Amino acid sequence: MTSQPPASRPEPPHRVRHLGLVDYEPTWRAMQRFTDERGPDTPDEIWLLEHPPVFTLGMNASRDHVLAPGDIPVVQIDRGGQVTYHGPGQLVVYPLVDLRRAGLGVRDIVTALERSVIGYAAELGVTAECRKSAPGVYVDGRKLASVGIRVRRGASYHGIALNVSADLEPFRRINPCGYAGLEMTRLADLCDVDSVSVAAQALEPHLLRHLYSRP
Repeated sequence: MTSQPPASRPEPPHRVRHLGLVDYEPTWRAMQRFTDERGPDTPDEIWLLEHPPVFTLGMNASRDHVLAPGDIPVVQIDRGGQVTYHGPGQLVVYPLVDLRRAGLGVRDIVTALERSVIGYAAELGVTAECRKSAPGVYVDGRKLASVGIRVRRGASYHGIALNVSADLEPFRRINPCGYAGLEMTRLADLCDVDSVSVAAQALEPHLLRHLYSRP
């Protein structure tokens, strides 16, 4: 009698949405509503988008890390972490995932997001890494992508922000992620990718693989 390989776990239902340039606060509120209203059979959604310039502060973040915001608004939100910047030219990924259904813990989804960016960077010939002590993705000590997650009702929102061609000057107005003097980098300075839409299409399969394609 021939033994059969164990059946693989069915992939949770999901939808990927490319939203373009959208304002920060309405998008944040939409993530909250989606999370509060979803049921056990609601498909996950992964939103890929850009925001106009904004600084966001995590729930327990210190405003001391906001040095000179100037004309860029500062919004206190409900994710973990300290302060970061979002702006045009930055690809933001929001995974709205039922963690229990997907078999993921909080650390698992952070790792999946980091590894997605690391895999995409490798595809472009860029060697990137993550750090246990400071979430995110780094290239030669400079931060390429920042991570901040919130879990509510067993589901995630917020996510990861990958610098593609964003103006990095606003990061000098803050202590990025609470680290004074932390230097940022972007794909446009590391390889020939400077389009957020191109990066979004190319990153998508890496996201799906790391979020869902596990034994």
